[in-house]
Amino acid sequence: MAAATKSATKIRLQPLGERIVVQREESETTTAGGIVLPDSAKEKPARGTVVALGTGKLLDDGSRADFQLAAGDRVLFSSYAGETVEVDDTEYLLMREDDVLAVIE
Repeated sequence: MAAATKSATKIRLQPLGERIVVQREESETTTAGGIVLPDSAKEKPARGTVVALGTGKLLDDGSRADFQLAAGDRVLFSSYAGETVEVDDTEYLLMREDDVLAVIE
């Protein structure tokens, strides 16, 4: 009897329109005083790296607006921005470009 094997497929997440995909930075595991934080006490950081960009916002004349962001930019966003999506055991945020507050340089 042959055993069923699961083939490893690489899933790409391509946002549409004015949406972007952001990978959230890891939260701190210890405080400045050296206290180790349990998972329940950790806050999700509002910082991350842009992984992918959509095609741009559709303008009234039918053309697409250029993004102000680029893949690889470190960004700051509001804590309630975006929709959480998990792909290949990695958590991403799918959000609008307007949800980004600043670029970290």
